[in-house]
Amino acid sequence: MNIECIAIGKTDREDVSSLIGLYAKRLGFYVRFSMTLLADVKSTKRLTEKQQKIMEGENILAQISNDDMVVLLDENGDEFSSVEFASWIQKRMVSGTKRLVFVIGGPYGFSEPVYRRANWKISLSRMTFSHQMVRAIFLEQLYRAFTILNNEPYHHA
Repeated sequence: MNIECIAIGKTDREDVSSLIGLYAKRLGFYVRFSMTLLADVKSTKRLTEKQQKIMEGENILAQISNDDMVVLLDENGDEFSSVEFASWIQKRMVSGTKRLVFVIGGPYGFSEPVYRRANWKISLSRMTFSHQMVRAIFLEQLYRAFTILNNEPYHHA
């Protein structure tokens, strides 16, 4: 299975970027993983929130194929413990999912077409995190899921 994480905008904090790089590299031991950062929409001061979401959504949808399983990281999604998330990942692997795409939206969330295309929504927490921090937190949880599935001690360290 291939896993891709798509996010809007670059990570401009070096410390957060280092964490993202660390977990992306570690994930490579378990699965083919890639991270795609889409450019921020330009001139957002002239756009409404809805217009910005539509433009971001078009960029997101251009990265997704019909066969992909698309999972939005969304505040209204399902919440899992780390062990439950590992089990959820395992089910996707066993079911023959070829490409699992996780999407982290922009500051206003997702456009309606992106919501319609999604197969699933996952929430990391009821708390709000910056979009840059969500990347690091999510990749750490994805890495943790694979260590759980492989009975490695990381989960309890």
